[in-house]
Order: sequence, then C-alpha cells, then structure tokens
Amino acid sequence: MRILALLTLILVLSSPLSLSAKERGRRTATGAAQSGVASNQEVLGDFEKILDLWRDGSYDELYGRTTGGRESKETFARKLSAAPRRPACCWEKMQDVEVSSKGEGKAVVRARLGFEGSVPGTQFVTKSIKLEKEGSVWAISQSDLLSLADYSKKRKLYRYLPVQQK
Repeated sequence: MRILALLTLILVLSSPLSLSAKERGRRTATGAAQSGVASNQEVLGDFEKILDLWRDGSYDELYGRTTGGRESKETFARKLSAAPRRPACCWEKMQDVEVSSKGEGKAVVRARLGFEGSVPGTQFVTKSIKLEKEGSVWAISQSDLLSLADYSKKRKLYRYLPVQQK
C-alpha cells in the first residue's frame, strides 16, 4: 500500500501541471517553432505539387494554383505546352531548397531547379520564386511560371536555306 501511495506521489510531482512558468513558456516556444517548420514544409510541398502538375501536363489544375495574369485557362495551357522547358523528374527537380516566410500568406522559395527540353540533358537554374497563400493552397504567379518555362512571345526561328550557286 505504501509503495502505491509513493508511486502516485511521484507521478503527481512529475506531471506537466507542476511545470514552472518558465518551462511552460519554453515548451510553448518550441511548439511555435515546430509549427513554423510545418508551415515551411507546407510551402515546399505545394511548390513541389505545382512542379509535378506542370511536368504531368495537368494544366487545368495548375491554372487553379496560379495568381495574376490575364491569360485564359486555354491560352495558359497552350503557352506552357509549347514552352521549351519543363521540370525534370525525381531528384533533379529541386535541390538546395530554402524557404523564407515574408509575412502573412507570402513566402519565397529559393532552389536550384532542374529542367528538361531545350537542350539535351538537364539544365539547372537557381532562382527565387514568390508564392502566395490562396485559400488552403500556395500559388505561384503566372509570370514566374512562364519565365521558368523560358516562354517568350519572340520565338527563335531558324530557317535553313540551301546554298545558292552564282
């Protein structure tokens, strides 16, 4: 019986209710830091989802994750499908990633991004991309996405003419 009473006393004294105010504050700060990390993971996950949608050609769903721009959904899809670059697959897609929070609902992702298409192999570009929170998802601006795709209105046109004899 005494052992049971002693164990109960030890459990009561070691419970979280007996924490000092300083320790409770420290645990709350740690929880806040962990929620900030989760927020960065959310930004990174949504940015990776944007790149995956682009690579898979799901332009309708990708259009819903963009902000700004005057393009219709069809024009946006046509531009991205005709663009010379698209994200690389797997580990080449994103490297050296840093996420910075820029206030309520804004973040910047700086990463080394891999692209395929215009040149043989994988072309890497290190760039900072701004994301905004729209509802429950993070969105990228259409202009940033088109600049990543290396899309421009002025297309390079190479015309090969036969050599003319004089």
